[in-house]
Amino acid sequence: MGAIGAGIAALGAGVGIGLIGSHAMDAIARQPEAVGDIRSNMILTAAFVEGAALFAIVVGLLASLG
Repeated sequence: MGAIGAGIAALGAGVGIGLIGSHAMDAIARQPEAVGDIRSNMILTAAFVEGAALFAIVVGLLASLG
């Protein structure tokens, strides 16, 4: 059961990072002068999502072992 949770966490992270990139491109299209701020916030948010997903995957895999 933990492996299913790890897979769902990985899938959720992929969708989340995709949405972050999509919305960042929309924001850059609306305000091209703010590209630096938008890009740095996008990278930071994607890193947070990736870290949370990695934690969830590890917890899911550990749950499947125990």
